[in-house]
Amino acid sequence: MRKVAVERKGETNFFTSAMIKDCMKKVIAVNLHQVVQVDNEIEIKAYYAGHVLGAAMFHIKVGTQSLVYTGDYNMTPDRHLGAAWIDRCRPDLLISESTYATTIRDSKRCRERDFLKKVHECVNNGGKVLIPVFALGRAQELCILLETYWERMDLKVPIYFAAGLTEKASSYYKMFISWTNQKIKKTFVRRNMFEFKHIKPFDKSYIDNPGPMVVFATPGMLHAGLSLTIFKKWAPFEQNMLIMPGYCVQGTVGAQVLGGAKKIEIENRQTVEVKLSVEVLTLMDSQKAADELGLPKQELILSCPVPLPGDSQPETALAKISNKVQKDLVNWEVVTRRDDSFCIQSVDVSLRQKDQSTKFKILVKWLYEDDELGNYILRMVKSVLEE
Repeated sequence: MRKVAVERKGETNFFTSAMIKDCMKKVIAVNLHQVVQVDNEIEIKAYYAGHVLGAAMFHIKVGTQSLVYTGDYNMTPDRHLGAAWIDRCRPDLLISESTYATTIRDSKRCRERDFLKKVHECVNNGGKVLIPVFALGRAQELCILLETYWERMDLKVPIYFAAGLTEKASSYYKMFISWTNQKIKKTFVRRNMFEFKHIKPFDKSYIDNPGPMVVFATPGMLHAGLSLTIFKKWAPFEQNMLIMPGYCVQGTVGAQVLGGAKKIEIENRQTVEVKLSVEVLTLMDSQKAADELGLPKQELILSCPVPLPGDSQPETALAKISNKVQKDLVNWEVVTRRDDSFCIQSVDVSLRQKDQSTKFKILVKWLYEDDELGNYILRMVKSVLEE
């Protein structure tokens, strides 16, 4: 807010640092699932929203009536946070964020692949990629996604994040590790997933550097700050790319770009010609909206039966595969059954026999959204059976 006050000197209705401090003095911090009794009638309980670090939903009871108040929430875990959770309840009133309430999107996994493909193609052709983000939340998820991809593809193109934000985010996530998803909790002691190898702090002097690069910069709507500064420099060049990962309020530069504007007047009547390619990335899960609207669930299930070699004992072979998977995928939650069949996310591995006259096979099946994991487990099954 202090930055806004300094940069927008013509404004008179901005918030001062003193105002914010006075406001914060009135804030009472609560823990998740803590019941706060305001008086004899009003009771408040906070729940995990799964949106950004610290996001919460509130169930408020007033006498015999109740309401649930929430901003954004996420019903499916992502790369750094778990899924929203609330007790079964029947509130008389629900107050909720609803920007994408009726939007049905395609698979999140498909959108992630499309995002990585476009970024890779752009930098491969010598272009620069600007990703405007807010400091916490979507930024960390995209950083983990690109960090993993860069490591897997052995890419050397630099990735930058606005200086200081990655360090702050890392310290906050370490402080509130209990808010993250199960995988990060398990690996955090020996490896902090927010200490990135390929993502470095950004300096303004890098804007005019030759060659490809990827830059995460704030704010997310291109209305001011570093992201707007970079946009003005890179927008006139066709080989560059802008990826907008979030919602933009009407009137912001981000909203104008998403609306297809080819020339944008920014400040002091400065006009920016927009020649770079513009992409939209929304990582919200499609099924969340479908469930909310009561639409039937549509899933593509892939399956592959793997024959057992020679005189292999089916139960012994399955047990061997189960042990191998649990040993190699220590950071994944493997659910095993009494017969040694098991599942990881949507990937299910079990014994199948068509009828008494046919031999047993190992059946591996998975949802299309988990195609990468499904194929990985399938290769592992084949490898164990070939030993």
